[in-house]
Amino acid sequence: MILECRNLTKSYRGKRAVSNLNVRLEEGKIYGLLGENGSGKTTWMKMMAGLAKPSQGEIFYNGHPLNYMDKNEIAYMATESFYYDYMKVSDVEKYYADFFQDFNPQKFKELIARFGLDGQMKARNLSSGMNAKLRIAATLARDAKLCMLDEPLNGVDYKAREDIISIIVEEADENRTFVISTHLIEEVESFVEKAIFIKNGELIKLVDLEQERAAGGRSLAEIYISVM
Repeated sequence: MILECRNLTKSYRGKRAVSNLNVRLEEGKIYGLLGENGSGKTTWMKMMAGLAKPSQGEIFYNGHPLNYMDKNEIAYMATESFYYDYMKVSDVEKYYADFFQDFNPQKFKELIARFGLDGQMKARNLSSGMNAKLRIAATLARDAKLCMLDEPLNGVDYKAREDIISIIVEEADENRTFVISTHLIEEVESFVEKAIFIKNGELIKLVDLEQERAAGGRSLAEIYISVM
């Protein structure tokens, strides 16, 4: 187990975004994080990344309470782009290299090349799909043990989705855990191993999709419709 949340709650102005969430993440698994807009998915991921402080409850990472040092092993890709207007792709590389000790510049160069990006491209001029590729390349160029991608396929064309999914599958191994938030259920059906369903900030269900497939059970889309 790489991470555990116990009675995790986050409130904003008296309204709960995440409510008494209890969940465990196993090492080396790919999790799909599923739920409607406003269900609390992003808030939960930000708490796990250490970017938001819980109102109540606890987060344990590798058996100890989550602390600022754990950020060195946790990578989070937000849905929004945060690059400055002046930045080129090469500046994004320098930015990540300055902030994260586990960032691998050579791996970043290999990933952007696969994505059809060039170091001299202006980040602000990239299409939404190319911008998503840049953020994913920067995130996956880190040697993080826990990688969280918030809507990595959102606003991305079919070919780009295939490229992104291919790289995620390649990067996944027994020492690396992925949490992928998405609305595109059919796109992640083939490679997600466990699915976390969240509604109104609460954990509705955690499904082992490997067991479902082995038993000839329901598809991820069918499960989603039944529980949400």
